[in-house]
Amino acid sequence: MTSELGALLRAYREALAPEDVGLPRGARRRTPGLRRSELATLAEVSVEYLTRLEQGRDKHPSPEILGALADALRLPSDERFLLLRASKGTGGACTTEPPADSVRPPVRAFLDRLEPSPAVLLNRVGDVLAATSMYRRLLEPFGLFDDGHPNLLRFVLTEPRARQAYPDWGHVADRQVAALRMESLPGDPHVAELAEAMSVLAGAEFSHRFAAPLPTRYRTATERMRHPEAGDLRLDVETLALPDADGQRLVVHLPADEATSDALDRLAGRRPGALRAV
Repeated sequence: MTSELGALLRAYREALAPEDVGLPRGARRRTPGLRRSELATLAEVSVEYLTRLEQGRDKHPSPEILGALADALRLPSDERFLLLRASKGTGGACTTEPPADSVRPPVRAFLDRLEPSPAVLLNRVGDVLAATSMYRRLLEPFGLFDDGHPNLLRFVLTEPRARQAYPDWGHVADRQVAALRMESLPGDPHVAELAEAMSVLAGAEFSHRFAAPLPTRYRTATERMRHPEAGDLRLDVETLALPDADGQRLVVHLPADEATSDALDRLAGRRPGALRAV
């Protein structure tokens, strides 16, 4: 079986177009993105070694090789970090600390400053730790906050009303499962426990996504929502990883167009035009 590192390398390779690195596409190309031999040439490693990495038969590349592969794949800094973390996690050692359930005061103060934008703080398994009042107004009608321990992953995959909230539900589900895999180290027992529960609760809708190739993008997206008061919304989603050991991430939703900006202003009881897309 391939490792997390191998799956990530392959996903990045298949997402990179030949013309992006100055190579001809050619008429007989059968693979999406770069061929394995092309990436090996760009990174100055052997095809055999790259094959072992992608297949999980070599799980500990040197920092120099990992850097060369990241350079060849044209990865930005956040995706380089994911690649590095995947290489560190394949050795089997990972944290056994439970997911954080507390919010540091500076983080809570920062979240308060984001009002009236919809924003939510999550831990590495998708538990909702804190949220702005506007985020609650967006999701409360669909049942996210019905119980005392809201979890965004469980909500999206198991709550029928989530499909009403998100017209592009499949893409939202893809991103939530990807976040569970990518925001924690391989072998995390708490992630494994949640994955086992989700396989029972959501069945194939979860298990197929959890076993799928790792995505190359999941921290940013444009999501559509259909809200009973605000109507149809288009929201640019940005995920910000906090620099601590708790695996917390802040997910901020910004209006993607003027109509959404005005709708959010009305929902917040503000004069239309006060919340603007940047």
